Amino acid sequence: MSAARDLDLLVLGDVNPDLVLADASLDVAFGQAETLVEDAALTIGGSGAIMACAAARLGLRTALAGLVGEDQFGAFMLQAVSARGVDVSAVVVDAGVRTGLTVVLARPGDRAILTFPGAIAAMTAERVDPGVLARARHVHVSSFYLQTALAPGLPRLLAAARAGGATTSMDPNWDPSGGWDGGLRALLGEIDVLAPNAVEACRIAGVDDVEAAAARLAARGPLVAVKLGAAGALLVPAGGGAVVRAQPPPAPAEPVDAVGAGDTFDAGLLAGLLAGEPPADALGLACACGALSLRAAGGTGAQPTLEEAMASRPGGG
Repeated sequence: MSAARDLDLLVLGDVNPDLVLADASLDVAFGQAETLVEDAALTIGGSGAIMACAAARLGLRTALAGLVGEDQFGAFMLQAVSARGVDVSAVVVDAGVRTGLTVVLARPGDRAILTFPGAIAAMTAERVDPGVLARARHVHVSSFYLQTALAPGLPRLLAAARAGGATTSMDPNWDPSGGWDGGLRALLGEIDVLAPNAVEACRIAGVDDVEAAAARLAARGPLVAVKLGAAGALLVPAGGGAVVRAQPPPAPAEPVDAVGAGDTFDAGLLAGLLAGEPPADALGLACACGALSLRAAGGTGAQPTLEEAMASRPGGG
């Protein structure tokens, strides 16, 4: 590994705040009806930004590459993400775009997500600093289906990263278009780790069974780690093989919300793999990270340290 690779992780991701409205019995009523909620918070949002914060919290040297507008939401994100130890020097500020925004309607065990894409959909491969790309041991792509302008350039970016000795990963997240491809299937050969949830895995693979979906995707090249919520996660090795399962630790006594839990899972998985842990152990660490993130509202409020996650992982280490 080149001595110039002073970053463990570069995240190519969405950078936008979340406005989280939380209530135990939240239900939206139209007709100009006013509904009171128990809590509201403007927090770090965007799958990429949340994941980068989680990785930095776990001790990974992390940078974020993305796009924001020259506006209050963009300034909030740069300050808040930087304060959590993430290098944001590769986040481009463009006065010609508006920073995206997500409104999360959260209640226990479920949430609705309303997103204004804004700058999220305007990020391109040409805006990614080649120097930062060359410094990273690992490159992670978040929100593939929201970063529509970035997608065409990803084959070149990921191929360049891998040619330089880096590994790659992706959390595709939800596809609002319902198409569930957009070039992703052709890109699987450039992805070392794919980390969808169960529904996403089945939609992308075109099958209803989650194990079959993971196996089909792994056969295209990547290690596939599928998030199963309260049931933990499963993993199929790159190229295919026996399914490995991991159970989450006991949930917090009063889980607050699941915003960002999947992104924190991703960070735990990569932290384990980059440390040289066997995939099964990295999967257990990922489950611990995701579960611990349920302790507070918002995507970053309860992200664990590596010590907390290791202690919570089955076996305590």
